[in-house]
Amino acid sequence: MANYEIRFKCNVEPNDFITTEVVNDKTLIEVSMFIENDSYDIILDKSTAIKFAKTLRTEINKIQD
Repeated sequence: MANYEIRFKCNVEPNDFITTEVVNDKTLIEVSMFIENDSYDIILDKSTAIKFAKTLRTEINKIQD
């Protein structure tokens, strides 16, 4: 299997990004801050991750272009 990482760019600073992965049956969302050289982890169980994804989709749909 290929060794790769998907990064989502943040709009706060040019080199900030968000990554996700599954660790011990939990969804790990890592927010990496380039300026502060720091990262913050958010760990969600499956049902909470699903609810978070649905809520995020709902909020995105509310955005007016």
